[in-house]
This record gives sequence, structure tokens and C-alpha cells, in this order.
Amino acid sequence: MQKKTQIKKEQIQSRVVKKAEPEAEQVKEVKKAEQVKEVKKAEPEAEQVKEVKKAEPEAEQVKEVKKAEPETRQEQAKAADTGHEYDDLEYHVRFERHFEELKWLYTELYQNDWMFDELCSQMYRFYRERKESLKKLDRRREANPDWFKQNDMMGMMLYVDNFAGNLQGVKAKLDYLKECRVNYVHLMPLLETPKGRSDGGYAVSNFRKVQPELGTMEDLEEVTEACHERDMSVCMDFVMNHTSEDHEWAVRAKRGEGEYMSRYFFFHNDTIPKQYEKTVPQVFPTTAPGNFTYYPEIGHYVMTTFYPYQWDLNYRNPRVFNEMMYNFLFFANAGIDVIRIDAVPYIWKTLGTDCRNLPQVHTIVRMMRMIGEIVCPGILLLGEVVMEPSKVAPYFGTVEKPECHMLYNVTTMATMWNSLATRDARLLKLQMDVLAGLPKDYVFLNYLRCHDDIGWGLDYGTLRWWGMDERSHKEYINSFFTGNAEGSYSRGELYNYDPVTGDARFCGTAASMCGVEKAGFEQDEEQMQYAIDRDLMLHAFMFTQSGIPMLYSGDEVGQVNDYTYKNDPHKAPDSRYIHRGRFNWELVDKISEKGSVSERIFHGLKQLETIRAQEKVFVSNAGFHTLETYEQSVICIVREYGGEKLIGLFNFSEFDKMAWINEQDGMYVDLISGKEMAASGVMMPGNGFYWLKRK
Repeated sequence: MQKKTQIKKEQIQSRVVKKAEPEAEQVKEVKKAEQVKEVKKAEPEAEQVKEVKKAEPEAEQVKEVKKAEPETRQEQAKAADTGHEYDDLEYHVRFERHFEELKWLYTELYQNDWMFDELCSQMYRFYRERKESLKKLDRRREANPDWFKQNDMMGMMLYVDNFAGNLQGVKAKLDYLKECRVNYVHLMPLLETPKGRSDGGYAVSNFRKVQPELGTMEDLEEVTEACHERDMSVCMDFVMNHTSEDHEWAVRAKRGEGEYMSRYFFFHNDTIPKQYEKTVPQVFPTTAPGNFTYYPEIGHYVMTTFYPYQWDLNYRNPRVFNEMMYNFLFFANAGIDVIRIDAVPYIWKTLGTDCRNLPQVHTIVRMMRMIGEIVCPGILLLGEVVMEPSKVAPYFGTVEKPECHMLYNVTTMATMWNSLATRDARLLKLQMDVLAGLPKDYVFLNYLRCHDDIGWGLDYGTLRWWGMDERSHKEYINSFFTGNAEGSYSRGELYNYDPVTGDARFCGTAASMCGVEKAGFEQDEEQMQYAIDRDLMLHAFMFTQSGIPMLYSGDEVGQVNDYTYKNDPHKAPDSRYIHRGRFNWELVDKISEKGSVSERIFHGLKQLETIRAQEKVFVSNAGFHTLETYEQSVICIVREYGGEKLIGLFNFSEFDKMAWINEQDGMYVDLISGKEMAASGVMMPGNGFYWLKRK
């Protein structure tokens, strides 16, 4: 074993090169008065850098080493605990599994073997620095690659400061999260960002430092360790597309340092920026119009797709890719289990395109997946792709070449709220039919609300076919959810309203959108019960979808909108802070108060979560399809797994409706009430639902 291990070590060492010389010598200095051109990915000249000789015995010696491999994952994990020698071999085996494809993709993108060798060297370093407890977790998850697809998975997203003040406060509140049956905690952006120019934490000025008021990296590691002790996973945002203008790279770029200017998109006049603007859509046309920002003090334009203080990174430069991968591995070694890749479709920019979903983005995500599987195979990649399903699914990759492990189900979230406002679930049914046709291995992260606004990116082609105009439909939805439409029970505010197009996004908590705020203000108990019924029905629908359900902190106790953000000049212009308020711990005290709103919502959700965790029909890869109900307010989803069958019926109207289904395969039991009934001609109460399991 020692001889074989030594062979493998020598092979890897032959690929390792010394760390890069000062970066200024790698990329030519860009003159301040000239337009910054793309960094040429030239091969190192022969007299400057000798090419690292490839390891010769990749066919024979690797074959010999693999003879010593355990036959199964379970045996491999057991053997791996026996000593340090196998740790190295374990890494080398993973490395060899992906080496050829990783190198091919990297060199195709960058034509730079030297930078690829540096990447490989650093990957090995991060593996050696990875804690043994995390390596053991990696092995367990490798032995059970479907660990995150189980029916007991339950997530919650929260802001550290709003939820518990700081990271140590979160650690102290983990038992509360366990009481909520949460085993997947998404800590919203917590890295260092500039005050007043943070974009809610997405304008990162230091990828290796936690915001001082939240704690330290050591505190973060304590939280991840405490979560792992409770069998809880931790998710964290990885903002790959851009940095803050206060990031060290941006600061040095402002000084005219060519190496750092080449990490962004700099132009000394507006000729090329104007060409980009012809084809690139605007993300925030009213609050941050355009895709470039001019800096008169340096006489250059910089690409800023989101906000002027967020500079887009130039992934044509291999130095950018490498350094961001080191940040990714740094987070993994801090104990983060799920890396949420922010704004994935925007990562690669090409003139003459819309700079969305370009092929090179998939190359980068695929390489990221392989790097993770080599260094830290227990982690997951979660992609934030705010697009229609046809453009979301490709980010899963293929069976042979997977990319993201999970993706957000954004469109379904928006369509659910549309169904509630219109009392019409037809569009939602069509979307469920599309999702039912996707491979069962695809895992979506499902949610009702999140930290962001709701954009009404609906299927307007279908709506037009049904006689609904896009502009008037959007105006109605926005009017309904802001409480201005007749019969509305919702409360909230618009975000980025455009009076020219009539387009806008919406902000508000789930409880306020369902009517809890209005009913509470008016002291109307009848309307309050309807509001709670809506809230639970929507959550039940979300739980019935395939994938992982995600709660937004505060939704579990019915927390309503927080209008105090208007008193903070840094937050007042951004209405998204209406649902980013501090967690109200007084509502937690009320969950033991029989009949309170918090008690009814909390225990209603807990019942749903308990049932879901007990019934295997809710596993992520169960088969599912829809049934026609012949009532546009009612949608029916059927889930089947291992011979078991469950019918979910959901009424998106506040009026009683008949679900005209006719299943003749036996009697069913409603898992909520325990009532036995036939799955035929089911009368649905207003905003009610059933989980009918076949006996």
C-alpha cells in the first residue's frame, strides 16, 4: 500500500507547479488612457515558463493503484477511517476520475495549462486543509448520494442579524429550528459589505470575512459544527457574478493597475458599452438603469449589470475563475454544505448577445461541480436561475455531466400567487405538467416567499390565448396584492415600478399576502380564519411538489410586513425590506397560546411537515402527475411511490368548489383529518386542501 501510495503521490507532484509569480507579470499593464482589452490567454513562452510534464503512467500505474480500491462506497468509507495514507489516495482517485474532462474544459476556455496546474495544486491544498470531521461527512454522503432527496428534508432561510443578532445568537437558537423540523438552514448573505451599498449583502467587499457585527469566520465554523451535530446542513450564498466596488480588486483597478482592471470590464469610452446596451436587457430599469457606470475620476466605464456599486467580474480572465474557486473551497472548508450560486445565468459576457445563459456559463458550473466532487464531495451546488422552466432545467446538466445538484423553482412560486389573485389555477396546472415531464432526479428547491421581490414572469403567451392582456394582467395582480383591487385581502408594496411599461415587482410576507395583516388590523376573526387557511393551503401545495420545501423565517409564525424600514435612510428606497424585518420572537411565545394566529399557523405547518416526513410518497424522485378537476380554481396532483398513492387537492378560491375527479381504485384517507372518503366528486372548502392517501 505504501509503494502504491508513493506512486500516486509522485504522479500528482509531477503536475504541481509553484504558485504564480506576482500577478502583474502575468497580465500586461493596461494603460489608463486606453480601452482595456480582453486578457489574452496566451500559453507561457517556452523560455519563461517550462511546461509541466504530464504524468506518464496514467494508464498503467493508475490501473495498478485502483486494484487497491475497495469494491464499494461503504468499504471505501470504512477503509478511509484507518489512516492518513488512504486519505491521500482517496483524493487522488477522485482527481483521476475527473482530471481529463476538467483539463479539457479549462484549456478549451482559457488555453492556459500553467493556470490549470496552479488550480490543481490549490485544490489539493484545500483538500489537505479540510477537517477530518468534514471528510468523514463527505464519505457518508458519497455512500448515499441521494441524501438530500429524502422526504424529511425541510429548509429555512434567514438573515443572521434579523433572526438572532449575530452568529453566536443563531447557534443558541438551533434548538428552535429543530422544533420547526428544519434540517437545512440557509444563512442569508453575511460576508463583509459596505454600509448603504450592500444590496442586502450581495455586494461583497471581502469573500473571506464575515460582517463584523455578525461575528467572525470562527463563529461561522462554530455554527456549522453545531448544525452538523444536529444533522442539519448549512447553505450560504456565493456571489460569483460581481464584487463590491470596495473590494480590494476594484480598489486597485481604480488606481489603474492593469492586472486588476482586467478582472472587470473597463472601457475608456462609451463605444463598446453602447453596443452591449443594444442587446443586454436591464435588470433594474428604474432604480439602476443601464448596464454600465461611468467613473469620471478614472475616466472609464465599468460593467455593472445590477447596481452601480457592483462590478461584474470578467471570467474571460482565468485568474478570476481560479481565485473565485479558491473562495468556493474556502467556504466548503468552513463547513458550508450547500453553496448557493447567485445570479448564475449572468456569469459570462459576450458582445452581441443578451449575456444570459451563454454556453460558457455551463462550462464554468460544470468545472465547479467537478472541483467540488474532487475536494469536498459532500457539498451541493444550488443554482439561482430566475428564468422560465425551459431555461432553468439545463443547469442540472446531464446524467453523464451534471452541473447543479438543485435549482430554485422560481416560476412556480410566482404562478401560485397569480393563481390565488385570479382564483384560476389553470396556468399552475400547465406548469406542473411541464415539471412532471422532467427527469425525476432533478431536485428543485420550492418556496412561497424569499428575501427577494416577486417578479411576474408568467406564461403570457398562454394567458393571451385565454384572452388576458399582459399589461392589464400585471396591473391587476399588482393592484390585488397591494390591497387596491376590489375584494383584495393582501397587503404589500411594489418594487421597481415602471410607469411606461406598467411592470413592477411585489414585496410582502406570505402572511400579509394571505390576509393575516388585514384581518388582524380589522379584528375580523372570520377573515383571519380564511387568511390562515390560505396560508396553510399554499404551504401544503408547496410541500406536495417534488424537491425540498423552504420556509422563509417568520412565515412559520405568521409574521406580517415590517414598515419600519422606511425610518432607515439606507433601506427606505428599497421596498424589499418590508419583508426583511427583524424576527418577532414574541410570536414564538404565542405558539403555546391556544387559538392565537401564531399557534394555528405554527402547528398547522408542523402537522404538514410531520406527515410529509412519514410518507415515502413525498420523496423527491417519486412519480407525479396532475388530474383534470374541471374546475379552474382547483388543482389536483397525484404522487406515487412504491405502490403508494396520494392525491393532493387544492382550492385557490375562497369559495367552495367541486373537484370533478373520479378515481375508482379504492377508498382514500385524508391524512390531515383522518376522514375516509372516495376520490370522486370531492367538495373543496374555500381555500381548503386534502391529502388523500389510498388505503
